[in-house]
Amino acid sequence: MSKSLTILVTGGAGYLGSTLVPALLALGHRVTVLDNFMFGQNSLAHVCADPGFQVVRGDARDEKLVRTLVAKADVIIPLAALVGAPLCARDELGTISTNRDAVIMLCKMLSGDQRVLMPVSNSGYGIGEQGKYCDETSPLRPISLYGRVKVEAEAAMMAHANAISFRLATVFGMSPRMRIDLLVNDFVYRAVHDRAVVLFESHFKRNYIHVRDVTRVFLHALANFGAMKGQIYNVGLSDANLSKWELCERIRAHLPNFVFLEAPIGEDPDKRDYIVSNAKVEATGFRPAHGLDDGIPELIKGYTMLRNSRYSNV
Repeated sequence: MSKSLTILVTGGAGYLGSTLVPALLALGHRVTVLDNFMFGQNSLAHVCADPGFQVVRGDARDEKLVRTLVAKADVIIPLAALVGAPLCARDELGTISTNRDAVIMLCKMLSGDQRVLMPVSNSGYGIGEQGKYCDETSPLRPISLYGRVKVEAEAAMMAHANAISFRLATVFGMSPRMRIDLLVNDFVYRAVHDRAVVLFESHFKRNYIHVRDVTRVFLHALANFGAMKGQIYNVGLSDANLSKWELCERIRAHLPNFVFLEAPIGEDPDKRDYIVSNAKVEATGFRPAHGLDDGIPELIKGYTMLRNSRYSNV
């Protein structure tokens, strides 16, 4: 990947972007981040000295601003979104206008040769069939508003010939803009600070992926764009289709004093209960490099430093 690209990353100061953007800059690309900094984060402070980095404070729904930035870009990575079912339920108008309508607006601005790498969620699979893997051809049955608008945004973007969509598993791991509310991150935080968690729907299964492997799959797609374009890929750990109970058992292997039990106290707004096949992206040569047993010790070290609700979306 010798050619330097001009890359626009909307929402680039968030959980995914603050890990991805430094990696893009390290490869010599010129990166512009558009972000509204709604969480007051300074997660890209460490790359401000890089002459290839530009930052714009603004809104991904601002048509005039986005059009100006898109016109200069070879590649667009639309990360700007309200992420997670609870946050989306709290701000339905913001969710629809940011997660779906801003993507539709972006689609209308693209030229035929501009490339797009788009993350969505595999929560669109909703409730899967017992013992049957969800692949990219499986029916989409999103339950939450978050899941529904992500499915609609993906459909709009995949009408563009030069787009790739990644249906990400539940992301975990330390990032400069940390999110404690993600499932693995949340459970490890509770294990470190509370030494206990009460589970609901503990048999529900889902798939997981490290935040640095999300960066790696974007870089892989840039390097192999011609072969991968126009396709949708699940991205997760093939050895980590785990229930909440099984996840807690993995955490207890690292923190033996961790106690977990089940009680009928809650309900998953996404109703995520499925197992996922990542065979399609693996067939392109991509393999995750960071498993749960790498990420859990990393989080334990991170939570020695962090104990603050600022690092959550809700």
